[in-house]
Amino acid sequence: MSINLYIFLALAVGLVVGFVLSAIYYRGTAGKRLKDAEQKTSRLLQDARREAATIKKEGDLAAKDKIVQAKVEVEKELKEQRSELNRLDKRLRNREEMLDRKLEQFDKKEYSFNRREKEFLNREKKLAEKESNYEKLLKEQKELLERLSGLSSEDAKKQLLLIIEEESKFEAAKVAKRVEDEAVESANRKSKEIISLAIQRYASDYVSEHTISTVSLPSDEMKGRIIGREGRNIRALEAATGIELIIDDTPQTVLLSGFDPVRREIARISLERLIADGRVHPARIEEVVEKVKKEIENTIKEDGDKTVFDLGLHGIHPEIVKLLGRLKYRTSYAQNVLQHSREVGYLAGIMAGELRVDSKLARRAGLLHDIGKAVDHEVEGSHQAIGASLARKYGENAKVVNAIEVHHGEGDPLSVEAALVAAADALSAARPGARKESLERYLKRLEKLEELATSFNGVNKCYAIQAGREVRIIVKPEEVNDDLSAQLSRDLAKKIEEELTYPGQIKVTVIRESRYVKYAR
Repeated sequence: MSINLYIFLALAVGLVVGFVLSAIYYRGTAGKRLKDAEQKTSRLLQDARREAATIKKEGDLAAKDKIVQAKVEVEKELKEQRSELNRLDKRLRNREEMLDRKLEQFDKKEYSFNRREKEFLNREKKLAEKESNYEKLLKEQKELLERLSGLSSEDAKKQLLLIIEEESKFEAAKVAKRVEDEAVESANRKSKEIISLAIQRYASDYVSEHTISTVSLPSDEMKGRIIGREGRNIRALEAATGIELIIDDTPQTVLLSGFDPVRREIARISLERLIADGRVHPARIEEVVEKVKKEIENTIKEDGDKTVFDLGLHGIHPEIVKLLGRLKYRTSYAQNVLQHSREVGYLAGIMAGELRVDSKLARRAGLLHDIGKAVDHEVEGSHQAIGASLARKYGENAKVVNAIEVHHGEGDPLSVEAALVAAADALSAARPGARKESLERYLKRLEKLEELATSFNGVNKCYAIQAGREVRIIVKPEEVNDDLSAQLSRDLAKKIEEELTYPGQIKVTVIRESRYVKYAR
């Protein structure tokens, strides 16, 4: 055998011996570890048993405490329930006692009621007997009266009813007359108070400014420059404005003639600017007129907006607002129509407020009542009809349309506001000085009117009312009969036409009344 083999065998034997020794060593060590583990396990088990016993003991103590606490709470709740039961028992006993007392009282009342019922039955029996006796006596008396009067009971009833009916009618007529008189007196007094209050609360100038239709010239030489060579300047101005210029012998004055007040105002302002500028020729005329037209349109819109704002209105169609602005250049009996419309709106609104009706509607209708005058020179018809048509076209309220239609009495007002607008229109136009007339001249005209009326025979009293637009005459009934009254009204109207100068028309009313008064004492 070779050396290598011996070495290999030696190594193998060494490895086997080492393995065996290692196994013996590890076995001894493992046995020792196992023993230690068993001892440690035994100790842990003992500790666990002791801890479990301790936990069990503590749990038993806690359970006992909870049982004791629950027992205390149950006893407390039972005690409260007993107390509540005692209170309820006491209340029940009190109620029982109260019911007993009430039953006792009820028994007493029942006894008293039964006693009274017996008394009432006895009285009823006696009354029935008396009623029977009375009926017998009445029948006998009735028969006796019928024999004495010779009338049956039915005929007597009819006569009595007729007498009562006549007396009732007379008394009712007296009461109705008294109520009517009181109502008329109260209405007159109240209407006067409202009208006077409205006039006092609205303060306005006596005379409103009106549109000027003449232009003053610095000298008569300016007339030639306005006419121009072969009349070209005046033709250009008339063509641009639509207004006729009248240049006559009146010193330093040019007259403007035209139906459209806005065009007339444009022509006036344009002519004044051309005179101030000094350059008067067709091109310059067209330029100035166009510029003035734009300015006037803006002014019209601003005046319309300001008027609507001042009266506290809104929702008025822009075209209506423009027409309101145009009224600034429109006059009626020398009274500015826009100022008059504002005044009517204010007065109607104040009176509506006093009567507790729609004051805003009254102001709106009052402001628009003469809107037709803005275009009445362009459209056929009365300004009331034109204004109502415009208001209807631009969506105004039916009450506003009606107020515009009837504000001169040509139709029936459909609302209180319409009647107030008519009254405010009369107030605005009738007050002294509203239509270019001084107070002194106004009073003289009324005095002259009354003087003419009293100059006729048979006139007892005479009153000029409605700012001189109506005269009422009370004649003596014993001297003037109905036919003479009619003749008197015609003669006075004719005399007024011949001797007086006045705007519009004057209504003559002759009143003939007979009164017979007696006193019952």
